[in-house]
Amino acid sequence: MSEENDFTPMFGLGAPNDGYAQYFIGNSYLNPLTSVAECGVGLANVTFEPGCRNNWHVHHADKGGGQILVCTDGRGWYQEWGKGPQELTPGTVVVIPAGVKHWHGAARDSWFSHIAFEAPGENCSNEWLEPVSDEDYPA
Repeated sequence: MSEENDFTPMFGLGAPNDGYAQYFIGNSYLNPLTSVAECGVGLANVTFEPGCRNNWHVHHADKGGGQILVCTDGRGWYQEWGKGPQELTPGTVVVIPAGVKHWHGAARDSWFSHIAFEAPGENCSNEWLEPVSDEDYPA
């Protein structure tokens, strides 16, 4: 985080999200809150710098699965394929069923954080797809 920025997420900034950087436009940060290995449920705080968003992606599962986002700080966007973007603000909860192509990230002028929860299911996997184009990204 740069010195001129005073954004402090509720659940901490975490470390640069280098492991998934290839699936993001801009910089994101990851702060794991729980461990699947320890408690069976993985929760992570993901923070996006202004304008950062992840690629289109799909959470697959034979049964159950999907993703839940609990928005905690700043302002962002969520969009499902074929639908208009939905503004995300603190307190917004988004339930994303398995098989739904979508993306999420910060607004152009705001840092943004959400807690991401991978819903339990059978044979779950993530498929990362194309970047969200500047033309498709909300103004």
